[in-house]
Amino acid sequence: MNTYVRPALSLIVLMTVVTGALYPLAVTGVAQLAFPEQANGSLVRDEQGQVRGSALIAQDFQGDGWFHARPSAGAYATVASSASNLAPSNPALAERVKGDAAALYQAALGPVPQALLTTSGSGLDPHLPPEAVAYQIPRVAAARQVPQARLQALLEQATLHPLIGPPVVNVLALNQALERL
Repeated sequence: MNTYVRPALSLIVLMTVVTGALYPLAVTGVAQLAFPEQANGSLVRDEQGQVRGSALIAQDFQGDGWFHARPSAGAYATVASSASNLAPSNPALAERVKGDAAALYQAALGPVPQALLTTSGSGLDPHLPPEAVAYQIPRVAAARQVPQARLQALLEQATLHPLIGPPVVNVLALNQALERL
């Protein structure tokens, strides 16, 4: 029996050390060397070097003077990141979307873009389509008393064109640029 138990325990200890310590340390080391910004959370800092957030996580900007991100089912908390799991036929989802659409509607601009009414799968998507950000320009311009053309130029500068997929705007980065105006 000892001929079976001892090698089995030795193998368990060896594999625990390799897969539980050595491999994670090696992957972390490679990530820190090859992709230090991403490995440390893609943190966004202000001019004073203070961390303002992550380029990968949406934030809840309050007030008319800021561009707003998509709604979040988890109140932008990373612990509760998830979708609401409400079916399209659920009356609670329909009521929330109707209420948000009524609050955001601007007659001169037409219907509210869908990205401003629906949550992402994680509830933390920091990106919006440029059209959804452009819909907010009149509100932000009026609140900040800034010409709409200036905000449109800021939007064009902040628009990212990924290799795959449609153009997007990181709302945190855009709001940081807005703060510098």
